[in-house]
Amino acid sequence: MKAITSILSILALSATLNAAEGDKKPEAGKDKPKLSPEEMFKRVDKDGNGSVSKEEYMAGPGKKDAAKGAERFGKLDKNADGSLSKEEFAAGATKKKKDV
Repeated sequence: MKAITSILSILALSATLNAAEGDKKPEAGKDKPKLSPEEMFKRVDKDGNGSVSKEEYMAGPGKKDAAKGAERFGKLDKNADGSLSKEEFAAGATKKKKDV
């Protein structure tokens, strides 16, 4: 009788632990693969003209603060033509990774 009770207790404990482990939510951002600067550029360049306008940049991911986004766009736009080339965009993405 003690053996049966012990076995049932162990099974109940293992089932509880297994159920609790299955309830864990994946951490945000850990399951998503990182995009290369080229892939990100393609996503942000909505009209596909080969450059990213300030409007496209501001509508892209991670632009919660408009003032900071506009400031960053100005720093990335080295030739001050109002749009980011692939090279300007990639240089900014590389610099951002180094800052982190």
